[in-house]
Amino acid sequence: MKELGEAINESLADSDQIAEVVSRIKEGGYDIFLVLEATIGVSKPGEGNDKTSMVTTLTSNPEFKISEQDLKFLKSLRIKIEDDAA
Repeated sequence: MKELGEAINESLADSDQIAEVVSRIKEGGYDIFLVLEATIGVSKPGEGNDKTSMVTTLTSNPEFKISEQDLKFLKSLRIKIEDDAA
């Protein structure tokens, strides 16, 4: 299951079409981040759904960025971000 999750993540990361669309969004002056979640169901033939195992795969080390706009919003809510976290 871990290999399948990694293969899905790599195929999306290597997609020229996704990279081109993300590039156009950035050229438009926007910051972008993409979070995808995949739920994979696995069962052996003949087994009922009650024995199906469900595994959710997520990127193992997501990048965390805070933009100036994020900081302004958090400040408006009176939430302070420490310097080492920003």
